[in-house]
Amino acid sequence: MASPDTAVSALLVAPVTALEFLGDDCLLAGKGPVLSAYSLRAPSVKSASLSVLRNHRVHGIRPERRDRGVSAEVAAEEEPLGSSWQQRVQLVVFGGKALRLVELGGSEAFDLRTLGPVRELQDWVLDVRWVGGAAHLLGVALAHNAVLLLEAWEGHVLLRSSCEDGCLLYSALLVGPCWQSLTVVGGTVFNQLVIWRPTVTTGSGRTAPVERRLKGHSGVIFGLAYLPERGWLASASDDRSVRVWGVGPLGGAAGCGDPSPTCLQVLYGHQARVFSVTLLPVGVLSAGEDGVCLLWDCGSGKVSRALNGHRVGGVRALAVSSGWGGRSPQVATGGADGGIRLWSLGETDGGQVEAELVQDLEFQGGGSPKVVRMVWGGVKRHWGVVASTDQGEVYLWEEGSGWQLLWRGGREGAASSRGALCAVGSLSGDVWLFPLSQPARGTLLRAGLGKVHSVLWEGDREQRAGHLLVSGPEGLVRRWLVKPELGEGAVSLDCVPLRSFLLPPCAKRWLTAAILVPQPQGALWVCGDRRGSLLLYRDSDEGGEAVGDALRPLSVLFGVHGKQGVTSVCEHRGLLYSTGRDGCLRVSRVGDGGGGQLEVLRVQRACGGMDWLERVVIREPEGEGDACFLLMGFHSVHFEVWDLLRRERLLSVPCGGGHRSWSYCPPGGGSAEDGSAVVFVKQGAVLASRTPADTSHPSGASLELEGGLHGRGITCVCHLGAVRAAGDRWEVLATGGEDTRVSVLAVRPQNGAVKVLAVIADHISSVRALAALRRQDGGGGATSLSALLFSAGGRAQLQCCRLLIGGKEQVGSLSCQVIQVARHRLDEHWERRRNRHKLVKMDPETRYMSLSVVSHTAEQVFLAAACSDGVLFSVSESGGKFHLLWDCSYHQRCVLSVASCCLEDPEGNELFVISAATDGIIAFWDMTGVTDVEDGQTAPPSYAGKFIPAHQSGVNTLALWEGPWEGQEAEPAGHSWMTIASGGDDGQLSVIRIQVQLRPREMGGSGVSLKLWSRSALPSAHAAPLTALCFLSPALLVSTSPDQRVCLWNLCASSLGHGGVLFSHVADAAGLAVWKGTEAESGPKGSAWVAVCGQGLQVLRLKEERDAGKRTE
Repeated sequence: MASPDTAVSALLVAPVTALEFLGDDCLLAGKGPVLSAYSLRAPSVKSASLSVLRNHRVHGIRPERRDRGVSAEVAAEEEPLGSSWQQRVQLVVFGGKALRLVELGGSEAFDLRTLGPVRELQDWVLDVRWVGGAAHLLGVALAHNAVLLLEAWEGHVLLRSSCEDGCLLYSALLVGPCWQSLTVVGGTVFNQLVIWRPTVTTGSGRTAPVERRLKGHSGVIFGLAYLPERGWLASASDDRSVRVWGVGPLGGAAGCGDPSPTCLQVLYGHQARVFSVTLLPVGVLSAGEDGVCLLWDCGSGKVSRALNGHRVGGVRALAVSSGWGGRSPQVATGGADGGIRLWSLGETDGGQVEAELVQDLEFQGGGSPKVVRMVWGGVKRHWGVVASTDQGEVYLWEEGSGWQLLWRGGREGAASSRGALCAVGSLSGDVWLFPLSQPARGTLLRAGLGKVHSVLWEGDREQRAGHLLVSGPEGLVRRWLVKPELGEGAVSLDCVPLRSFLLPPCAKRWLTAAILVPQPQGALWVCGDRRGSLLLYRDSDEGGEAVGDALRPLSVLFGVHGKQGVTSVCEHRGLLYSTGRDGCLRVSRVGDGGGGQLEVLRVQRACGGMDWLERVVIREPEGEGDACFLLMGFHSVHFEVWDLLRRERLLSVPCGGGHRSWSYCPPGGGSAEDGSAVVFVKQGAVLASRTPADTSHPSGASLELEGGLHGRGITCVCHLGAVRAAGDRWEVLATGGEDTRVSVLAVRPQNGAVKVLAVIADHISSVRALAALRRQDGGGGATSLSALLFSAGGRAQLQCCRLLIGGKEQVGSLSCQVIQVARHRLDEHWERRRNRHKLVKMDPETRYMSLSVVSHTAEQVFLAAACSDGVLFSVSESGGKFHLLWDCSYHQRCVLSVASCCLEDPEGNELFVISAATDGIIAFWDMTGVTDVEDGQTAPPSYAGKFIPAHQSGVNTLALWEGPWEGQEAEPAGHSWMTIASGGDDGQLSVIRIQVQLRPREMGGSGVSLKLWSRSALPSAHAAPLTALCFLSPALLVSTSPDQRVCLWNLCASSLGHGGVLFSHVADAAGLAVWKGTEAESGPKGSAWVAVCGQGLQVLRLKEERDAGKRTE
């Protein structure tokens, strides 16, 4: 049995609710009850972390100020705390109805320790301020418009002052250096701001009057900020606006400031509620539920910069560093996804360091530019632009030199440049190849007798040799190996002809992408054509000019990218990545040992609306870590760069949309001082957009201190197994969320580390259920894991993926390969069904509520699914497709949960599915005949003759244990046992024990007999509906609920006892996963891990004692 004092929190991913800078080298963050300190000198390391508020969330962190007891004017000029770390600093951390003193110390590696117990108050704490000298006094603003004077060390309340307007506050701000000059600004539920002083009372002497009342908002006020240098007060509201008020000096002798405060600016730009606001000398920073942090120019009232890096769910915390000592101010944002981002505001220009506006390069050549390419590297310090026109002329643009003519020929057909070389094709089949530095030293190549459709280069720009591929008439692709040689100051080109490629017959018969892939059996070419097909060729160094000698493809994926063409192909770690104008990134591989057929493993999309992908760029990390996948393409009229793994937009340039030539230079491509740049053609002009290098982080415009997970609620969690890397054991979890994504995570509970291995974004609605079929190679020390993952949710959508997870023992890194196996949607299945006019049509809005793997063979897997329209499904995965085998409307209501079990009998296995619905009834089904597939035919399942009313309302969750319970006598021959635990909307926990008697099958009937052996129930097991149940052992059950309790239950033969309660810091708990730990982790008594998901994810370590008969009341 387990007792609650043996459980510890090993990992917590929850919304970040508080941020605070200490100088420029330390950032403090609150997540749940945990306070963390990050060293900004080494931002990849979390220096210290400590749970300080027990069962309360941290909503504010206030460091002890050095300017205690001085005026506000002097305080504004004091050196900010934290610019040097040669001393220990005291902090007050507050949230909910509690606060606590914490001490932070250290210079390189921080350490945290608590100074006394948690101080519990009678009201919610909205703000705290140090207001005393050596006495360590705190001013505490409460939610019912009152202020306490609190002695910090002992927690004694010395004074309490209440406002005569005793309404509820959603936000409060304390201004002033001491209690005598303290001023309170409160944001009320009546959409007003009230300003009052706790030391100024009315005639009765019991309450303080409201001295200023600011009206204008149409929603409650969530955030407040004050800038004493300007006398500005900012308020963030539920009405999606930020207002800046001119209130004058507050606190001290100035009291409540200007007697007639005015509204200076009303700032509208957020798409949802605004949670936080901060004032700068030159602008306003605001963050809200739309996940964007906006920097406003106070002069114009317009947005000067948008910091967009968090997933859906919003930015919950915001902080700005002081920028002391000439450093650039930094902005920290904390999201509902649990992530923390760090942004640079640049120099003292107020943070206006966004990408420059589109610049016209003022093309002055003959004709109109058709193709542009950026060139960089080599002897050039900065990048340049090569442009070819419809008149057959090639121009070069360089910074400071403008445009210069390089080459003039006939009317061109296609052009391309690579590094210092340029190739131009004509309408007559000629290809002129020349170096950019010496155009006169070029050479003429022949590609046929017709138009040159495309010219492609393959090979790294740093290599001296490269392949030139030219698509001519009749689908013939000529190839040359080009080797530039430098001798006596002149460049000569050695062009070796190679055997040509022949493209399959189609309407648009020319190449658009190509890559050379080394293989042990010989190099292969993977190409994409304008028809949208992927082609595989064997490489050959033999020459050949005749069409009959051309190489034909080994494998063709015809039209895999639609009819608009393949735009790019690249290779990474043995996998092929291709993009197309269908808006999809396809992951493929070459089967049969590298010389066989192309096969598509996975299809991915970027952000919604980005339906035209042009290129995928894979950037390896400088040190340890995962590669960065960047997708480039067009979103409406913008050219965008999208980070696929982090699911964020890195760059957006207004260019007019697709169907134009463009070129992109990554950060540092021209030189270390250069940022990223985009060049494109628009209406006969060559335009460029550049981003300064100081805002071009290798993985985006921000530094990620803490990675985020799902921005919205996590609805389900599934434990897949464990892998080892560099001696560390990593638990692999899969989570599904309301943001339509499935995340594959590697968790190391010993130190709370978590890595996102893969994000599957194939669902079009919320993911409600997960199920897995695990296959692990080896024992607990295995370095690889294979699992079949099923996910289901809204819009009647079902997905199946194969996950191949491996760990590298030497470097400690993990990788996850996702292979799409099958997908299914009810509405698509309905259209292919015969005699559908005679049946009840399935609602396309049907939701899958629960999944359970019934059985599996080497060829197929049987899956039971509960649907929201009252139909129960069993599907089979065979040959990459789902097959609907059976459906039933027995419940006539929404089926909320399913579970399955397999019982052995002398004749084989008996398979059961247990279903439960909103009517509170649990039904049993014998599925043995369904899974006996012969010649593609299956028998319908038989009703097992047992239904049990278990709850007064819906049954949200089922847990099942097969076999006898602990202490039970040996079961008679032909008998088996099932223990079913259920939790419902009524808060009741019910446990049912079923005796299963196996008997010969009758014609058309079930071969089993079910007998209710015992049942027990706890009417108020939780204070809210039960949402998840799991068995840890036959005698131990775990349950959770939105009441944020994880309860342990002891089971014996005929009773159900309470075994302990654990508090979870995950709000709206919706899912649960449990697994046993290893002896090496916890000793001979063993341990167990519990993962709870909801508005976040928490992993609890539960030490399990073997005293099964002992109870903790």
